[in-house]
Formats: sequence, C-alpha cells, structure tokens
Amino acid sequence: MNDSATETKGRWWQRLSGGLKRTSSALGGAIADLATKRKLDAATIADIEDVLIRADLGLDTSERIAAALRDGRYAAGISGDELKAVVAAEVEKTLTPVAQPLAIDPGRKPFVILVAGVNGSGKTTTIGKLAAKFRAEGKSVMLAAGDTFRAAAIEQLKIWGERAGAPVIARQAGADAAGLAFDAVQTAKERDVEVLLIDTAGRLQNRAELMSELEKIVRVIKKVEPSAPHAVLLVLDATVGQNALSQVDIFNKAVGVTGLVMTKLDGTARGGILVAIAAKFKVPVHFIGVGESVDDLAPFSAHDFARAIAGIEQA
Repeated sequence: MNDSATETKGRWWQRLSGGLKRTSSALGGAIADLATKRKLDAATIADIEDVLIRADLGLDTSERIAAALRDGRYAAGISGDELKAVVAAEVEKTLTPVAQPLAIDPGRKPFVILVAGVNGSGKTTTIGKLAAKFRAEGKSVMLAAGDTFRAAAIEQLKIWGERAGAPVIARQAGADAAGLAFDAVQTAKERDVEVLLIDTAGRLQNRAELMSELEKIVRVIKKVEPSAPHAVLLVLDATVGQNALSQVDIFNKAVGVTGLVMTKLDGTARGGILVAIAAKFKVPVHFIGVGESVDDLAPFSAHDFARAIAGIEQA
C-alpha cells in the first residue's frame, strides 16, 4: 500500500473508530467491567451475553461469543484486551459474508439504482455522496428526484447534483413518482448515462399504501428497462436500533433489497444492530456512514468495523 493509500485508510479508521465510540464504549465498558472484576465462570459469561444482546448484536452472535469464551480456557480470568479480541473475531465472522462492494455492471446502461428507506434515514444525502463517488471514478451519473412528496428533498437533490456535476430529473412537488422514474430511465438511456440513482419518498414500513407505491415504481421502471432496477439500496439509520430489523424485512419483501447502506453510526450507541441484521438477513452491506461529509460514506469493511465496535485501537 502506498503512502497516500495508507494515509487515506488511517483517516477513515479515525473517523470510523471515532464514530463508533459511543457503541464501543457502551459495549466494551460493560463487558470489560464484568470480566476484570469477576472470575470468568458460567454466571459471568451469561452476564456478558446479556450485555451483548442489549448492545443489539443479536442472539446468534451473542451466543457465539459466549460459546467462544466458554471454550477458550479462560478459567483464570480474561483481560480486557483478550475479551475485545474474542468479540471482534466473532463479529467479523458474522460480517465477512455480507461485506460486499456495490458492483456497477458496465454492460447495463444505465445501471439503475433505486434508493429506499424510512423518513429521515438519510436517503437523499446518501445519493448525493454516491453520485460524488461515481463521478470521481469517471462515471457519467444522473439523479432522479423521486421523493416528490417533499419540495425540500427535490431542492436538496438538485444541490447534490450540482456539486457532483450530475444532471437531475425533477418535477414539481406532488408529481407522480412512478411517472418520474419512467421518464428518468428513458432519458438516461437516451443520453447513454452509466449510473442512474433514483431517490424515493421516505415511507414508514408499516404503511401498506406507501409500500405499494414503491412496488409500482419498480413495475414502471421495468416497462422501460426489464432488467432494472439493477440494485435496490435500503438506507438504514443506525440510531433506530431494533427497528431496523423490521425495516429490512418489510422492504425486502416489497421490492427485493439487494444491498444496505447504514448511516448515522456516529450518533448512536446502537451500532451493533448492523451485526444482528447481517446474521439474520444475510443482505450485502455496501457502505456505512459516520458523518456528514462526502468522505464519511465508505465501503464497508467487516474487519475494520469489528475492531472498531470492540474498541480495539488501530495497529
């Protein structure tokens, strides 16, 4: 790795570990406390497992960590660093299968990415950051302001489009979102655009009529390009904790989620929910966000995330 790449990785690690500080402090503090003050017997391991479950890591991963502690010959006790290493190793095992980059197929023009999620999850901002990344890679990008419910979302996407040098297809607030998506795919095809990012209105997963509208958008897109959308990204807000599990379930059933982006990991002690989601749904995690700037959305690394959540310092 050259010096520039090493420096970039170092900066990202600082943002990631800093962003996950609330999660790692809540998790690491509680389990280290238990491990250092008491012998690592069955009762202590059960208490550690409870702490892991409360940290939103999910039953499967928490049970695996507890089993690793039971099988690890720690009868004489375990140091805080040893415990962090066990947690990081088991979390990484859970996350490695889902840590997959978002691959843009150059044979599909435009490569249509539909972006969904509940209100306030950070969809529009995520689209802007992705547009900037794709443009920096030299790809031609178009944005579609499919959140026609909110005039502010349309304006926000236009600003991101200007920053990234990407044209934005938009209509007035209140326009039909499916019709806009149809026009956007058609226009992107005509202009030979490589990547089309379609924003959608934030919708609560328990509102059937709003989920039906999202299904309609997918049907309409297929009329123009039968293979599209080529990716359906669900943007999740880490601060909602357990609620994120039902969001993945319902959006996946409605529109077939192909990948996840988790935002706001810097604002919560509940970052462990990503581990529970990975264990339960096995949906690829493409990106995570730990801040507001373009550079704060980065490809997901199971190894880095596991070490940061366990509170292990970068070597």
